[in-house]
Amino acid sequence: MSASARPPPQFLVEHVEELDEADLAALCEATDAAIIDGGGFGWVNPPGRRALESYYRGILLVPERELHVVRMDGIVVGSAHLVKPPRNNEAQAFSAQLMHSFVAPYARGHGLARMLTEGVESRARDLGYHVLNLDVRETQTAAIHMYETLGFERWGTHPNYAMVRGKTVRGYYYCKRLRQRKNQASEQ
Repeated sequence: MSASARPPPQFLVEHVEELDEADLAALCEATDAAIIDGGGFGWVNPPGRRALESYYRGILLVPERELHVVRMDGIVVGSAHLVKPPRNNEAQAFSAQLMHSFVAPYARGHGLARMLTEGVESRARDLGYHVLNLDVRETQTAAIHMYETLGFERWGTHPNYAMVRGKTVRGYYYCKRLRQRKNQASEQ
């Protein structure tokens, strides 16, 4: 290898239960970059470092939420939440939600969003969930394409899903079956 050649980047997706200061700073930086790029999972403008730090610290405290991060060369460059149904919702206890998924623009092009989605999907399956749900703004065309190629099925459209810079944006709802229902085999 020549002196100027760099080794290929290393990638890792993991469920985290705590964030050290360096990971929290990297996650906030990645979040700001994603929001500025238009993929702000609810935010249209960066809310400021203190608000983001409080937000992520709070996520780690909620028993029904898991924070999953994707790292490039050890640095957090994206995240997603696996949201479990509340304990009082027995009727929907078989399904979980993938929420707030993003990869910073400076880390895109390596398949990290796919790796992150597959990591969350695998965790949901390991936890016994049968269905994984998600929703996404219509403007997130790369994410929509990825979700559809991963087997998520669009089942609905919300015509007034979000308001971004004064414009109404539609939202799409997706689901993916992670395992066959016990009674599904007998229905076929």
